[in-house]
Amino acid sequence: MIRALKLEWLKVKSYKVFWALVVMYLFSVVLVSFGGNFLLQYLKAEGAELNGIDPTILPLYDFPDVWQNLTWVVSFTKILLAYIVIISINNDLTYNILRQNIIDGLSKKEYLLSKLILIGALALLSTVVLFIAGFINGAVYSHVFETNYIFDELEFLGAYALDIFVFCSLAFLLSLLIKKAGFVIVSLTIYSLMFEPVLGLVLENAPYFKDTFWQQVPQFLPVNALNNLIAAPFPKYIFKEVMTDIPIKALTIVLFWEAFFIGSIVYILNRRDLK
Repeated sequence: MIRALKLEWLKVKSYKVFWALVVMYLFSVVLVSFGGNFLLQYLKAEGAELNGIDPTILPLYDFPDVWQNLTWVVSFTKILLAYIVIISINNDLTYNILRQNIIDGLSKKEYLLSKLILIGALALLSTVVLFIAGFINGAVYSHVFETNYIFDELEFLGAYALDIFVFCSLAFLLSLLIKKAGFVIVSLTIYSLMFEPVLGLVLENAPYFKDTFWQQVPQFLPVNALNNLIAAPFPKYIFKEVMTDIPIKALTIVLFWEAFFIGSIVYILNRRDLK
């Protein structure tokens, strides 16, 4: 494992595109995390009201709500991390780096482990940055600062990390299947941001599918399952009921998809002749 990690580090340490994407992602996390209050002030200045409520009084950064609020919003930027994984895998295939690694004695298991550790490191880094951003915002804006409030609902950070890991595993699998970074990036973007969400809306709301099996299908699709890990928190500010914990059903579905992605990756690596 140590050897695989060293090889992975040698691949990325001088790769400018990798670090540019990492910086871009972290910048987007910080921008989104700290931009909520400025957005509310802008809305107020423009005369906007939410059902007659001054938007600046919404407690977006109150503990413990801050953890669900931030993880839900920032989760939409995870596609930038998927791009990093796609480019990393594509470089290994395009420049025969994986084949050369295998010839030099690196096992396919070590290669898989090195990529999963890379994905885990990206998820961990993002989660730590988000925790710091949430803590700072809470310290500045929260009306409560007791320890039991600060560390309540931190499970949303765990769900956020899992969301990133599983989504990047999907990017890993698609990169092995398609082998063209540009096509994988476009396909994953369209599928995750447009195709599956639209399909889900149609199946759930179209009268033709009402009270049928198809109405239940969207919750089992991978991207929808990931999105269901963290419920949209903001309707509670207009007095609508909101899920304030991690749904066990969504978690189970997500873990199933992760097992499927890893199993498929192992199958492809074992079946493909890399020598």
